[in-house]
Amino acid sequence: MSEMADAIRELVTDKGISEDSIRQTIENTIKAAYKRTYGTSDNCIVKFADDMSDVSVYSRKTIVDGVYAPAVEIELEEALKMSDECEVGDEIDILVDPKDFARSAVNTGKQTAHQTFNENFRDTLYNEYKDKVGQIIIGYCQREHNGNLYVDLGKVDGYLPAKYQSPRETYEKKDRIKALISEIKRTPSGIQVVLSRTDPKFVENIVELEVPEVADHTVTIYKVVREAGYRTKIAVYSNKSDVDPVGACVGLKGVRIQNIIRELEGEKIDVLKYDEDPHEFIKNALSPAEVKRVVIMDSEKKTALAIVSDSQFSLAIGKQGQNVRLANRLCDWTIDVKTEEQAAEMDLSETDTRKAAEQLFSGSTESSEDYEEITTVGQLPGVDEHIAELLKNAGMDDISNFMAAVEDGSVLSVEGVTSEDVEKINKIISESVEFAEEEEEEGDSADVQESAAEEYFCPECGEKITLDMTHCPKCGVELVFEED
Repeated sequence: MSEMADAIRELVTDKGISEDSIRQTIENTIKAAYKRTYGTSDNCIVKFADDMSDVSVYSRKTIVDGVYAPAVEIELEEALKMSDECEVGDEIDILVDPKDFARSAVNTGKQTAHQTFNENFRDTLYNEYKDKVGQIIIGYCQREHNGNLYVDLGKVDGYLPAKYQSPRETYEKKDRIKALISEIKRTPSGIQVVLSRTDPKFVENIVELEVPEVADHTVTIYKVVREAGYRTKIAVYSNKSDVDPVGACVGLKGVRIQNIIRELEGEKIDVLKYDEDPHEFIKNALSPAEVKRVVIMDSEKKTALAIVSDSQFSLAIGKQGQNVRLANRLCDWTIDVKTEEQAAEMDLSETDTRKAAEQLFSGSTESSEDYEEITTVGQLPGVDEHIAELLKNAGMDDISNFMAAVEDGSVLSVEGVTSEDVEKINKIISESVEFAEEEEEEGDSADVQESAAEEYFCPECGEKITLDMTHCPKCGVELVFEED
């Protein structure tokens, strides 16, 4: 029976089925044939040799005085011939020769074995490949049928549908194919791996293979959008201030990006920098066109107007609107492109929120008539409401108080406010706020100097405080000022 051991080893090596699973399958097969022959398999005992070179089958029967069920019972006289110590009520294991099984029983066992082995093989392959969805795999073209390609991936067959192929690409038999695993499907013979070369994740994985900074997360890919075979846009940003994300992806003299373009059979690729400011991000997204200005029409509906020169208009739109269409998907904004002449005919005075914020803080009489004056951090555009509330509770909601707290470092003592939050608010203030010096009347100058000379300190921790604070910026104690 060493042939059985060799067959088991071959199944383990070729099919990847575990030895325990094979042992269980053989046992179930023998029991199925036994049941077909004797009507039951409850008393069938299967024992394997330690090296899996042999298997023995036993029929466990109860010793009785008068047999009514020959399949599970044996007369005492017959049992005494096998063992002298037998008694009525004992159980005895009788060796059975599988060759005595009926032919129909053997066929039943074979069918059970084949079915079980196929199911085990499918489960093993499925478990192996289900975690590889979204990864790149390499195979070789086997054949083509109705535009669909069948790819040899080794243990399994890959299926590359025509809809997941780039219109630029053609393949011949035995051509090497690199593709993304899109889906795993079970089939009667195993599994089928559905491949794709049009998925944006395919480009994302190719970039990760070509650009070490992306692989080690120094540079992060924000989003990839593409129209396969024509153009791809990749938005990236750097996690380190000294690393240029676009330059890292393009490479020295464009070596890295050229490798990616070759893999995509010459598809155009725009690598651009992601920016949290929608004005800048929309400008970048419309590359290679140069955008003069971006106006936010409706921030809630995410509609924007991009203004370009006449010479850049067709480039910004792209062939059949492709460039602006991809920019829309990349930014998740609806972008309308206009020339400067077309934009001049539109009333854009109150559409751009950033321009409105600049007017609010510019101190001009025109803006003060149209807008309510803003003096607190919470009224700044783009400031997190939770951070604004923390600053308000600490008495730093006023922009002047906030700037003073930044200078002396006390703002970082506010629990929940990080240095990144402070930098973000500073950036908004520097971009949106213009401080205007107020003229002081001569009669008031003495009062101002007198009040400036008076200093106040927290009674709990001694931290310097001002009259407009409601809480100490250091210890958080509530402050109440009373006039004598």
